[in-house]
Amino acid sequence: MRAQFVVSEIGVGLRRNLTMTFAVIVSVALSLALFGGSLLMSDQVNTMKGYWYDKVNVSVFLCNKSDAESDPNCAKGAVTADQKKQIMSDLDEMTVVDKVTYESQDDAYKHYKEQFGDSPLASSLTPDQMQESYRIKLKDPEKYQVIATAFDGRDGVQSVQDQKGILDNLFGLLNGMNWAARAVMALMLVVALMLIVNTVRVSAFSRRRETGIMRLVGASGFYIQAPFIMEAAVAGLIGGGVACGFLVIARYFIIDHGLALSEKLNLINFIGWDAVLTKLPLILATSLLMPALAAFFALRKYLKV
Repeated sequence: MRAQFVVSEIGVGLRRNLTMTFAVIVSVALSLALFGGSLLMSDQVNTMKGYWYDKVNVSVFLCNKSDAESDPNCAKGAVTADQKKQIMSDLDEMTVVDKVTYESQDDAYKHYKEQFGDSPLASSLTPDQMQESYRIKLKDPEKYQVIATAFDGRDGVQSVQDQKGILDNLFGLLNGMNWAARAVMALMLVVALMLIVNTVRVSAFSRRRETGIMRLVGASGFYIQAPFIMEAAVAGLIGGGVACGFLVIARYFIIDHGLALSEKLNLINFIGWDAVLTKLPLILATSLLMPALAAFFALRKYLKV
């Protein structure tokens, strides 16, 4: 009987404050959709980092004859066979190095022609103007500084370049966008909480005579508060369901179909469905607990039970 009463009161409360209930659902849906989106953005950035950082190389470029005339780092002349042998020996002894690939001047010239064959500069270049280099794959991409310290400024070495630095700028931008989304999500969350508190207050005020009678007949505090808390929880849960729907639809149409970014941007390793599905229970739990707790604390202040 008591459970039936609580359920009936939930329906009555939701119908009485239909406009505010709708506002709660929309605000909770938007804030939790942004919450889920920010979590997925973090996963996407981490996935891209793991994919690209595993592919980046540290390049040790060696001096050639042209560099000896124009580059201060190569003032002692082009790299010698003994210097190359010593560099390779040192690389083999370094524990941070996973793999070393040597690129000759002819190989560098061939790769340049493949990538920039249409450039006007390509026709004027010759293989002897290209630089020999060692392409180094590290066990930990963060250990670039170890290579730079060991070889930067050494005789025969023109420069040490880390491809990871280029990616850091991209990931910094993506992280900035993610934090901006979190800021908007926090703002929407505050709006949702304010709407929930106001909805509970209006509902409690409209039923103050009923709650007063219940207190007189000895109803417990929890028994009086339960319908109001459940109203907020149900509205929040509906909003959470809508937020989950937003995320699933966004993943389906943006990555798989519609825009089909997974087909158009083959160089990006997109997150899978498992990343989306694992976030849905968290969003639903948050949508249920957040309004219920907000209603509970609002009732303690505005409903004297």
